[in-house]
Amino acid sequence: MPSIFAYQSSEVDWCESNFQYSELVAEFYNTFTNIPFFIFGPLMMLLMHPYAQKRSRYIYVFWVLFMIIGLFSMYFHMTLSFLGQLLDEIAILWLLGSGYSIWMPRCYFPSFLGGNRSQFIRLVFVTTVVSTPLSFLRPTVNAYVLNSIALHIVYIVCQEYRKTSNKELRHLIEVSVVLWAIALTSWISDRLLCSFWQRIHFFYLHSIWHVLISITFPYGMVTMALVDANYEMPGETLKVRYWLETIGPWAALCGNPGDGQE
Repeated sequence: MPSIFAYQSSEVDWCESNFQYSELVAEFYNTFTNIPFFIFGPLMMLLMHPYAQKRSRYIYVFWVLFMIIGLFSMYFHMTLSFLGQLLDEIAILWLLGSGYSIWMPRCYFPSFLGGNRSQFIRLVFVTTVVSTPLSFLRPTVNAYVLNSIALHIVYIVCQEYRKTSNKELRHLIEVSVVLWAIALTSWISDRLLCSFWQRIHFFYLHSIWHVLISITFPYGMVTMALVDANYEMPGETLKVRYWLETIGPWAALCGNPGDGQE
């Protein structure tokens, strides 16, 4: 049995040809398309610093985990090692757990928690801790499970879409869902239709997934921040700003609720 550190010790091998450009990098494009994680993470931490100071400093943890995912994904695709696969998937699990803990609206909590966020955070933490070692049992299935969790987030977002008349929030939700759907389609297509893509010499769908999902997360995070503000920050207003024309949203903290969302 190969070491978990060994190159190509993972059962997962994406559609991109291995070691095409370097003897040290198994999947060149899949490795370096993680660079946006290291750009968007610090940028969002900087832009949303006032919001994080007001709402929760755990938001910094969310963006640190976002960058860690980029790092572990680079390591995994560079080596295709079993350890790299586990680190990548465990980091995603903890990112999702942190996002749930911070932004899940209380109205969607399990009824036995009575809307208590502290208890909800403990529940999410325990679930994440228990799920972490389970990643070692069926690592190949983990990625499908992690993507399926996103369906619950999409459900919540769609519920909030029906509730709000705020045009900014509705636009963010629409863009977030479309980006996620295209990204997920790229991921599934690369995984399940690899033989077809190899026949036409197009090996870049998983690379496209990396770029799209790194863009989707800032959109999704700002969407959840705006939704959360309706429940948790009634005296404050979040306004959507963009750091590049109409691309790259972030939430600016305003004190006047009269300018806020519905």
